[in-house]
Amino acid sequence: MTDQKALAQIGVVGLAVMGSNIARNFARHGYTVAVYNRSTEKTDAFMAEYGKDGDFIPSTTIKEFVASLERPRRALIMVQAGEATDAVIAQLADAMDKGDIIIDGGNSLFTDTIRREADMSARGLHFVGAGISGGEEGALNGPSIMPGGPAESYESLGPLLESIAAHVDDVPCCTHIGPNGAGHFVKMVHNGIEYADMQVIGEAYHLLRYAAHMTPAEIAEVFREWNTGDLDSYLVEITAEVLSQVDAETGKPLIDVIVDQAGQKGTGRWTVKAALDLGIPTTGIGEAVFARALSGAADQRAATEGQLPTGDIADGVSDDERPEFIEDVRRALYASKLVAYAQGFDEIKAGSEEYGWDIDPRDLATIWRDGCIIRAKFLNRIVDAYNTNPDVESLLLDPYFKNEMGDLINSWRRVVIAATQTGLPIPVFASSLSYYDSLRADRLPAALIQGQRDYFGAHTYQRVDKPGTFHTQWSGDRSEVEA
Repeated sequence: MTDQKALAQIGVVGLAVMGSNIARNFARHGYTVAVYNRSTEKTDAFMAEYGKDGDFIPSTTIKEFVASLERPRRALIMVQAGEATDAVIAQLADAMDKGDIIIDGGNSLFTDTIRREADMSARGLHFVGAGISGGEEGALNGPSIMPGGPAESYESLGPLLESIAAHVDDVPCCTHIGPNGAGHFVKMVHNGIEYADMQVIGEAYHLLRYAAHMTPAEIAEVFREWNTGDLDSYLVEITAEVLSQVDAETGKPLIDVIVDQAGQKGTGRWTVKAALDLGIPTTGIGEAVFARALSGAADQRAATEGQLPTGDIADGVSDDERPEFIEDVRRALYASKLVAYAQGFDEIKAGSEEYGWDIDPRDLATIWRDGCIIRAKFLNRIVDAYNTNPDVESLLLDPYFKNEMGDLINSWRRVVIAATQTGLPIPVFASSLSYYDSLRADRLPAALIQGQRDYFGAHTYQRVDKPGTFHTQWSGDRSEVEA
């Protein structure tokens, strides 16, 4: 523990696991760290366990905490999003001086961050909404950090955040994202992609388990093999570990004793809601959110299990067909993951334009290469894609990914067909394929929808052969008039 007369370069408010690990990460990098928790017992426990591991200054009040920080003061809030965050911000703001920096490192809704930044700016304070990804391990050993807020604040704060972030090829997985809510918006979409990524991995497991009739241990080995190639990623890596785990109490695969109801904290829903507001079809993320909601509908699932007609259901693949099927599933998984990332980047682009953030997609692909939950080998390819053409309409049009899709598409179609024939749900695999087919289609059924809208509501339509807006008199002589 440091001399109490010393001043800390950074302070952390909130000493639950994430806050504690972030504080320890700062201390490991040579910073003196002020720590405060509303419950003094938690502060005492932190100091008892970690106080000898670095230079920490504990405080029992916000006023004491702020007084222990060097100027410009930098205070990182790691508390529950919502009212708790607002309460801490208000306390810090009352104790701080102009030019000081408040950083919200929680999963706050980006519109809350926009509001808070405006409020703090009016008081002469800097407010930074910083998305932090990597979970407990990342917080301690190097997360991916997505700070928004005033560019001026990053001059003071950036070097500290970059030092504790993960690094790839000596490049920190941290950069200034853009003004006010940009950082939390990007973190929100990151989490939405994470939802889709986890769901398609789950669908791949489900297909191998119930269509290829493989054991969890066998599937774990498949995922380990996949993690050496194009699917090399954190989520694929830990999937193999989860599937390998045996329950000590029953001796069964742990996956078989875990209740099949997935929780969620809201960031996936926020991603879909924001996409709807922006008019961006994040179908993979949306289906992943709905899949979690459906998994939690326990009463409805119990009432319908074994009660709904199935039609003709196939038995799955034979032993001889299994190797080819496994490879098809791998390719379908890769294709669906690429669609999820492409849709996520589309939403970020639309959000950046809507709010004037000027977010550079190359920065995101760079800082997501390590530290975060969706880190994956092919993020290097996404960096290359945006370096080649920063304005590409869709990542799927990048020459590399376009070529990849050409190699994956037949397997993808076969997997969707096989899942349908065996009655296995694959909401993200299937919806991602439909999205892909919609993108490449020459005509969509939207023309009929426009005709229907004009029929019942005189909403008008446009023609392919001449400019203008038109309406048909659907009753009487059914003549067309220019609206």
